[in-house]
Amino acid sequence: QAGKSNTAHLYLHEKDADWVIVEDGAWGKMKYNLSGSEFNFVFNGHGLEIGLEYTLIYYPDPWPGTGLICLGSGTVNEEGDVHIAESIDTGDLPIAADTNLGAKIWLVLSADVSCDNNMIGWNPTEYLFEYDLIIFDDTDA
Repeated sequence: QAGKSNTAHLYLHEKDADWVIVEDGAWGKMKYNLSGSEFNFVFNGHGLEIGLEYTLIYYPDPWPGTGLICLGSGTVNEEGDVHIAESIDTGDLPIAADTNLGAKIWLVLSADVSCDNNMIGWNPTEYLFEYDLIIFDDTDA
């Protein structure tokens, strides 16, 4: 967040088995509003495998992420990029049941997530993980 702006940025990164960011690995950047009646964001991912379908999610701990929210989906283009932009009603993030002090935002393979409720697969070498946790204040809540 810059000054009193309602806009913030979050970087997502490819991470190794020790949760260390992979140098020159895939990455993404999400621009989002910190508060509002809906969670508004634009996400751009880079260095991904062409043709794969990804879903950007809010992931609440613990595993398997019961109560997760699918924020949007997209297919990686021929340059290895994915673009996802949405405005959705999420309520406050993180949710009350989340064991974190902020919300984790991940880019996961669409086949690995059930948008009805939780993660159904685990292929972390194909994902992008948050650099930091975020907080979103739903002004309608």
